[in-house]
Amino acid sequence: MSAAAKLMPGGFTTVQPVTEEVKKICHEVKSEMEKKTSIIFKDFIPILYKSQVVAGANYLVKVDICQGNGEEEDKCVHALIFQALPCEGGELTVTRVQYPKTIIDPLVPF
Repeated sequence: MSAAAKLMPGGFTTVQPVTEEVKKICHEVKSEMEKKTSIIFKDFIPILYKSQVVAGANYLVKVDICQGNGEEEDKCVHALIFQALPCEGGELTVTRVQYPKTIIDPLVPF
């Protein structure tokens, strides 16, 4: 059963560690996220997410894109990804991004 099928309609779920399915979704839209932020990601590690059932599913994901080196603070992107219903093709779209974010910034709908 897909992550979208397990969700209750309405608001976002609580923050959770990413699943393999959410990691796959993120990697499928990585280039779209890079275009929206106008940067090429040094790293790309999805770490946390929230989801919401709509006419499809919304995934609000925190992605670590630059591992700190001791002098540099970790940088993250928060992305809102929409997945259409399977009967409508299941297409993935990056609706919005917030950048720069840090590893400690809360993952809240925007």
